[in-house]
Amino acid sequence: MPSLKAIRKRISSVKSTQKITRAMKMVAAARLRRAQQRITELRPFAVKTADVLHSVASRVDPNEHPLLARREEKEILLVVLGSDRGLAGGFNSQICRAAERLWKQLEGEGKSVQFVTIGRKPRDYFRRRGAKILAELQGVNEKMDIGRADEIAAQIIDLYGGTPLSLTEAEQVQEGEAEDQRPSMIGLGAPGDEEARFDAVYFLYNEFKSAMTQLVVSQRLLPVDPADEAGDGVQDYLYEPDRKALLDRLLPLYVQISVFRGLLESVASEHGARMTAMDAATKNAKDMISRLTLVYNRARQAAITKELMEIIGGAEALK
Repeated sequence: MPSLKAIRKRISSVKSTQKITRAMKMVAAARLRRAQQRITELRPFAVKTADVLHSVASRVDPNEHPLLARREEKEILLVVLGSDRGLAGGFNSQICRAAERLWKQLEGEGKSVQFVTIGRKPRDYFRRRGAKILAELQGVNEKMDIGRADEIAAQIIDLYGGTPLSLTEAEQVQEGEAEDQRPSMIGLGAPGDEEARFDAVYFLYNEFKSAMTQLVVSQRLLPVDPADEAGDGVQDYLYEPDRKALLDRLLPLYVQISVFRGLLESVASEHGARMTAMDAATKNAKDMISRLTLVYNRARQAAITKELMEIIGGAEALK
């Protein structure tokens, strides 16, 4: 049996860990409320935007826009969205395992797969497995804004072979002011420098359901899939000023909104998973302290009983 000193040291260590996990739970809960509010506000707009763009894609010729063009899928890009930090339960492991399964499935079909990893955890995961990582991005979850989503979306569109959404003059000024403060994709040059063109882009992230439930979403981001409306006799939309101008604006916007939604979903999922994990860790620490305290009391009682027996034995020997 361990000594009383060792048990006391162990109890003290577990109590210190419990304080840390309790603090991390409170921080994650506070951040989760803000993140949950942001994704709740954005989700209806993102879903409706996707519905409209999928419906438009079913009504136009795919060759009218690069983001609608469908090619034989030989070169595939997987954009995997995780986090930079751990201690979030199965948040990173489930998204990485899902991406690995898709990777192996596509390679089994004879397709070439490359990765863009967002977050240090998925980068390390696929590095250890020998995946070809085209670019990596870190520090996204620390300060989330639409500008970072626009930057990532523009890089994805450029890799696919489309034309990123052009910024207005005011947006360009804001982009220039914040350029030094935003993380860039390590491994990618300026738009237009990358010669590789991908035939499809898949986006994987954790969708926030609740603090205890996060659902892995794997969607084909590009090309934009048409809605299942063929043969319904639905008339085409009226386009103003013209169809090409609207497609040039709306399709890149759809990619930006989809990326931004994925980022917000992932941030909320990370905070929810960390809050749940730290709550479980705090409860486990409490149970461990109770068990160690019981062991300590038993060991202390045994030591006192032993000392009493020695005293009684010595007294009897002196008679």
